[in-house]
Amino acid sequence: MIIIKFLHLLSLSIWVGSMVFFSFLAAPAIFKKLPRETAGDVVGEIFPKYWLLGYTACVTAVLTLVIMSVEGGSIPTARMTVIAAMTLIVFCNGLVVATKARRIKAEIRVAGQQDEKDGLKARFKRLHAVSAVLNMASLILGTALIFLTTMELR
Repeated sequence: MIIIKFLHLLSLSIWVGSMVFFSFLAAPAIFKKLPRETAGDVVGEIFPKYWLLGYTACVTAVLTLVIMSVEGGSIPTARMTVIAAMTLIVFCNGLVVATKARRIKAEIRVAGQQDEKDGLKARFKRLHAVSAVLNMASLILGTALIFLTTMELR
């Protein structure tokens, strides 16, 4: 059971840690040092790996929480609710919002008229805002989940 608990804590730590690192260190530094379009390309290259890390961590966290619940004889409702919300957010953000954003970004590159580009850029900006809000919500929930986990694993 110690291995399951370790994998659970490791997955939560990696998941939340990657959100903190990317959101507050990597992305701002990339956009500060590189021209905007190049920075967007770099971040766009990182995102699929970022989402894959999130998917892997959340699936591991869910599975290990289920195993611990079965072994322990009770379901930690608060933790299960928070981890379910985070899982929904990460998959929605990565598979829906990010997919639409990538498609719009590609359309911007080939758009002919400036007003067409401006409209696409406005749509991209809205999707980016949605993604940022979802990411921040997931980060807040992840922090709460680590706290709840700490309380229950004492």
